[in-house]
Amino acid sequence: MTAAHKARRYSTKDLVIDALCVALVLAFTMFVNLRLPIATNGGLIHLGNVPLFLAAFAFGRRTGALCGALGMAAFDLISGWVPWAPFTFVIVGLMGYVVGLFAENWPKFWAFAVSTLIALAIKLTGYYVCEGVLYGNWIAPLASVPGNIVQIVVALVITWPLAMPMRRLLRRITHYDR
Repeated sequence: MTAAHKARRYSTKDLVIDALCVALVLAFTMFVNLRLPIATNGGLIHLGNVPLFLAAFAFGRRTGALCGALGMAAFDLISGWVPWAPFTFVIVGLMGYVVGLFAENWPKFWAFAVSTLIALAIKLTGYYVCEGVLYGNWIAPLASVPGNIVQIVVALVITWPLAMPMRRLLRRITHYDR
């Protein structure tokens, strides 16, 4: 990354792209979901990770971190999952950051695959610790592990074939030069 690239200011275009990505993550999390009766907290499988991964891969770590942290934490706040919001902000923000970081440095399919698998590890570890803290029990969080795996695997199955074409398309449409 060059010094000029690092010094680039946050433009109106950046703001609009980031806000749109946050809104897409929020919408996909809120409206395309399935509540599961298997976990202590009711469990939730949603497709919010689809626009998260695509945005992070197309636009990089800042957009990935913002849309993951703000989009999914906003869902928690407005959907009655308020105690989860700070954890979601950090966990999903980190997931988006990692996918975006890989995309900035290695914009190849293998990097997308590796970074989304790292995002899965972040999600599993982060929410396991989160549930352990919230419930004061380190056994109960094991019940949500299968749902978290399904959630990310479904997102990966949907996004992997779209990642490279979407990256090229979005960057061409937005004339994105980050």
